[in-house]
Amino acid sequence: VIVVDDGSDDATDRVALYYSRRVGPDRLRLLKLARNLGKGGAVRRGMLAARGQRLLFADADGATRFSDLDRLERELQSCTGGRCINALICGSRAHLQQDAVAQRSFVRNLLMHGFHLTPNAASKLLTRDAAHLLFCNLHVERWAFDCDLLYLANQFRVTVREVPVNWTEIDGSKIIPVFSWLQMAFDIVLIRLRYLLGAWKIESRHRLE
Repeated sequence: VIVVDDGSDDATDRVALYYSRRVGPDRLRLLKLARNLGKGGAVRRGMLAARGQRLLFADADGATRFSDLDRLERELQSCTGGRCINALICGSRAHLQQDAVAQRSFVRNLLMHGFHLTPNAASKLLTRDAAHLLFCNLHVERWAFDCDLLYLANQFRVTVREVPVNWTEIDGSKIIPVFSWLQMAFDIVLIRLRYLLGAWKIESRHRLE
């Protein structure tokens, strides 16, 4: 487990260090960033520091149940067949299937269902090769990094699957109604334009054979 502390001002680093000393750094590590980079930047650094063959990232607030990891693993196994195939499995909170469970405020539902811009993936499980391929090319370090990640997955023809997971809204979210939506929309437009205009490059050495 890697706990990425994105320049927080609470006790995250102390709690993570406490448990790292208890269980050992081979089982739990702390990656403390000197300054706040944004969610995408924090996730990117954590994924590139990971050592496993299957890499999962999720928020540390408990909104997604880690018991749902089994669903993601089964889907990954079904699409790779145990072979080394690049794949990205998204744990969805979008009510795309009947067994998806979520409890959200009216504003969050409005943002997600009304504008269809808020990323629906609460967690993601990737093969190691896919994680390295995508995160080495990731440009966005704020909330819209999910959109950049999925754009890159499409460009690289990485297999993408979606499975429903349990999700509960946790108090203390940094999403600001209207402002967060506008920021997300602006970032999505910039992602598209920068790739189209060639301002952002996809490194050829990271492309799939």
